[in-house]
Amino acid sequence: MFIKVQNVSKYYVSGSTSVRALHDVSLSIKKGEFVSIAGPSGSGKTTLLNLIGGIDHPSEGKIFVDGKEISSASERELSKYRREYMGFVFQRFYLLPQFTVLENLTFPAEFTKKYKKNDLRSIAIKLLEYVGIAHKSDRYPTELSGGEAQRVAIARALINRPKIILADEPTGELDSENTENIISLFKKLNFNDKITVIIATHDPEVWKRSQRIIRLKDGGVVHGGK
Repeated sequence: MFIKVQNVSKYYVSGSTSVRALHDVSLSIKKGEFVSIAGPSGSGKTTLLNLIGGIDHPSEGKIFVDGKEISSASERELSKYRREYMGFVFQRFYLLPQFTVLENLTFPAEFTKKYKKNDLRSIAIKLLEYVGIAHKSDRYPTELSGGEAQRVAIARALINRPKIILADEPTGELDSENTENIISLFKKLNFNDKITVIIATHDPEVWKRSQRIIRLKDGGVVHGGK
């Protein structure tokens, strides 16, 4: 199994209080799957993405990705894991407003040292063409619609050629037309590029297009984990 979450719990301490975000979660995801993580607010969707993405450590349990345990990895190992495996897409886009669309791709990628600087611009332009936004490469984020900004965010997630895309409510701020366009783009990445796509979402339109839905409630899996 490509991704395996085994008896994972996550607790956050606030003062003298311990808050349970996930409790004894077990699930598995095959390589190349398109999976939705569904559940009400507070069910643990974002926490689960953060753990799979190596942004946070579980309090209990283990997580394996591509045969490697990441749950007990060091910060240095997790940084390498994120660079090699992960592309992140968020609801609020998190584009840098002082940079153009093209610079929002090239600037973060410079720090990975994965590409020669002379090659990076052409690679970024090809990605913008792939997601259908190359004609706005010299614009600034404030000049983009929500759907256009999300396309840029997806292109940025692809810059390091990830094996997995983790998306947290990527259609949450989009109208129905842009929602359909973004879902279709994720499906294209999944089908054509064989990228494993995991989307945490409230959106039934995303659920309909997924191969499988994993439902969370009160920090636990209630359906679809296996």
